[in-house]
Amino acid sequence: MYHLKNFSEVEVNNLLEKILEKYDDICKCEKCKLDIKAIALNSLATKYTVSEKGELYTSALAEINKQETIDVTTAITKAIEIVSTNPKHLVDF
Repeated sequence: MYHLKNFSEVEVNNLLEKILEKYDDICKCEKCKLDIKAIALNSLATKYTVSEKGELYTSALAEINKQETIDVTTAITKAIEIVSTNPKHLVDF
């Protein structure tokens, strides 16, 4: 069975927690994290690949270059700023 994978999403997932560690004063609930991911992904180009289930995505991950990592980091950082100033929930962190 084949699967469609968006490597922009993979990269956002890989970097988000690491970047969030640098922010002590923001909400990190599931809703806020998903809002951050959605905003970041909407600002990035999609990069889809097809692979068989269980196949490692190492070849596609190897194609992610330094500039793409910088772009994803920038998108996440901007999304964190947006969500932290306008959280979409009523619970304080």
